[in-house]
Amino acid sequence: MRALAAMLTFAAVLFGNVAAQAEKRIFIIANNPDGYGVDRCLSSGASCGAAVATAYCQSRDFVQAASFRKVDRDEITGAIPAGLVKAEEFVAIECSR
Repeated sequence: MRALAAMLTFAAVLFGNVAAQAEKRIFIIANNPDGYGVDRCLSSGASCGAAVATAYCQSRDFVQAASFRKVDRDEITGAIPAGLVKAEEFVAIECSR
């Protein structure tokens, strides 16, 4: 009986960790100069980038930014939305719950 309880506890912890890891999403945004310096913070890795990335994630109901970085156009799989086609640079922000 103890072995069964131990296995169930282990399974619950394992599945809980998998669910927590699944709560991440990567957003690709255009790195357009907008007058606020957001483009410089995110693409250059400046210290202000962490706060900007976290604010972006929180605006989409995530808790924090796990990472952010500049990405090349050829790294993006799938279609680029029409409004972003003219953008020259992109930033990937990985958000977590």
